Amino acid sequence: MSIPHGTQPRLRAALRAALLACALLPAMAAATGVDAGAPRPAASTNASVAVRLPEFETLTLANGATVLLMEKHDVPLVAASISVRGGSLADPVGKEGTAALLAELLGKGAGTRDALAFAQTVDGVGGSIGFGSDQEGITAAAQFLSRDTGLMLSLLGDALLNPRLDATEFDKLRKRSIEAIAAAKDSDPRALVSDYASAWLFRGHAYGRPGDGDGDETSLAAIGLTDLQAFRQAQMGGDRLIIALVGDFDSATVREQVTATFGGWAKATGTLPEVVAKPRESGRRVLLVDKPGATQTYFWLGNVGASRTDPARAAQDLVQTAFGGRFTSMLNTELRVKSGLTYGAGAPISRARVAGMSGISTFTKTESTGAAIDLALATLARLHKDGLDAATLTSAKNYVAGQFAPDLETAPQLADTLVDLTTYGLGRDDVDGYLGRIAAASAEDVGTARAVYASGDDQVIVAIGDAAKIRTVIAEYGPVTEMKLTDPHYAPAE
Repeated sequence: MSIPHGTQPRLRAALRAALLACALLPAMAAATGVDAGAPRPAASTNASVAVRLPEFETLTLANGATVLLMEKHDVPLVAASISVRGGSLADPVGKEGTAALLAELLGKGAGTRDALAFAQTVDGVGGSIGFGSDQEGITAAAQFLSRDTGLMLSLLGDALLNPRLDATEFDKLRKRSIEAIAAAKDSDPRALVSDYASAWLFRGHAYGRPGDGDGDETSLAAIGLTDLQAFRQAQMGGDRLIIALVGDFDSATVREQVTATFGGWAKATGTLPEVVAKPRESGRRVLLVDKPGATQTYFWLGNVGASRTDPARAAQDLVQTAFGGRFTSMLNTELRVKSGLTYGAGAPISRARVAGMSGISTFTKTESTGAAIDLALATLARLHKDGLDAATLTSAKNYVAGQFAPDLETAPQLADTLVDLTTYGLGRDDVDGYLGRIAAASAEDVGTARAVYASGDDQVIVAIGDAAKIRTVIAEYGPVTEMKLTDPHYAPAE
């Protein structure tokens, strides 16, 4: 399912997780006897049952940094969420993965501490710090006891302002990243379907960068430590910083600590990358990725979908839930429950600053490749022809409402939400008014919103499997371009 308040799209692995969940959650539900599509208790679409963000304070430091503070005194813990705008979209051409490598290297020693000392300091107070990247920025997340707020902020400050960027740590990290891609290709390529899908759909576009911003085997091998240093100089600075703190603290004290830690950070010297929306594609084109000996075919079919700020997001979430976002969805019912062609099928929507991709993802036995694709397309056609009946719409509303509040309960969830809203220039009504928009969504609204999924005639298709066995079948769905899974790229050159 898509996470309604949008915190997960900030994470660089969000779409991979959604695609994996499409397959894994139904299997887990079957094993436990629990319907993964059942709404959580106390679900309600009554707009009077409001879910609102707690009050928070926003301030801007002299260098342009945005600080968001939300006091939450139920437990003596604090969560921090950080984004430094200018992520993988700013990677140099041919060196995609620079931001991803830099982000991971930030925690491998900073200030006076080497990698081991940095980790021991965090572990010594029972805290956690992690670094990552996404299209929009370099990210960090931390959790710690209230009493250690000053220390943990200083560690975050060291990592962002004074990273060691150690050459030995960099070499190990780059090698491990390349090996991880090769290992995924060799064992279970399911986690890579989204990488091939985005590269194939968004060829020549910023959103088609290898590995959804993480790079591929070729681009990662081309990156040197000097590239990370240059990226940090150009793309990281106080004017790019968004930091949210949620938890048990005194705002006046934390304001002083944040200002002391980050207020002197100079501005970035480079410009923020800009993205132009890609038009939806017409017709079909197919990428066949050959994995000789594969016993299953992993496939994705879809097109350009919706952006993070699309005003129809609530209605689209209802369509996504009913069509491919829960165990009882149309896709999973047809492809798993009724036909047994797969263990799970879903239809994730990847929302970004401009429209990302939306489509169907699943896998099946090699010999049933054609039957599974045909059934997926037939189910898509039924969505476009019939839409959602009243009972299904009501059920989807209850499901979405049941999933919404639990995703806004913890301090890390709230901190992520504050950063997400700031990143995309959204107000608190994006959260506060969401359930009201869900409740108010009419059959007409949902009928229009189903266009978030392109029709069956306009599909970009990726299939990973044994080409010798499925090549003829795959050719029935459109012009085919073929590559090997062992190729060090996620899409052939244009």
